[in-house]
Amino acid sequence: MYFLTKQYPEKRAFITGAGSGLGRSFCYELAADGWLIGICDINDAELEITAKQIATLGGKSISFHLDVSQRNEYKNVADDFLSQAGGIDILFNNAGVGDGGLFEEYSLDNWEWMVGINQMSVIYGCHYFIPTFKKQKSGHIINIASLAAVSCAPTMSAYNVTKAAVVAISETLYGELIDHGVHVSCVQPAYFKTNIAKSMRGGATFQKTTQFLLDRSKLESKDVAQEILYRAGNQEFYIILPKFARKVWRLKRLAPTWFRKKVAEDFMRAVQKSLRRKDSNIKK
Repeated sequence: MYFLTKQYPEKRAFITGAGSGLGRSFCYELAADGWLIGICDINDAELEITAKQIATLGGKSISFHLDVSQRNEYKNVADDFLSQAGGIDILFNNAGVGDGGLFEEYSLDNWEWMVGINQMSVIYGCHYFIPTFKKQKSGHIINIASLAAVSCAPTMSAYNVTKAAVVAISETLYGELIDHGVHVSCVQPAYFKTNIAKSMRGGATFQKTTQFLLDRSKLESKDVAQEILYRAGNQEFYIILPKFARKVWRLKRLAPTWFRKKVAEDFMRAVQKSLRRKDSNIKK
């Protein structure tokens, strides 16, 4: 049993992006401990799959169709969840999209799309649920950022910016909420196996590179979810994973200029490898 279940016996969670990937894995882990989970996604069919599995595992769910980038829609859903659940114990600001492209070629429409989902959704979630957390004098906010907030690889400006914003939001809220009995965790994972590449708008080359890096990872979303829940239960603020990601986090602080060059070189090498893999597949 996760420490979080012991800390919050009423077991009420709200998870955005619950229709796939890490969000779905959070749902399944909590369901096995009998949590009531507000599950949200823009994909109703995938959300229904999550809801059925939650019930099979012994949990309960309340499903909401939610475009997290829409402020008023988010408010209505948050109010509805709080009314039905009677409060909230853990907020998972998990919904997100990945994308990339050269800075000057990446459209402003795509920038606004990325900021709306990756950054504003975290702001909305925190804004609408923090008053209840403070009133309860308990609870935990888990914000999903990314190692991209540290590495800031080339061609990923919009994604890097939004994930760095999530880190800044989390660091600010940690200081504001600690005296109210409300904990904050900021998760910064490296690549792990998800379907995030499917929603990309920035072009085929970046999509292929991202898929190459995802495929190369040995991390599954279930493993990531389990580690996050365990470490959040220990009230860790920075949850950086896996082990090599923590090394990256330290290297940037110890040798920032060298680190910038290294990241650029490694990323461009990954681009070339992903393109060679494509050519090899075509020849076959």
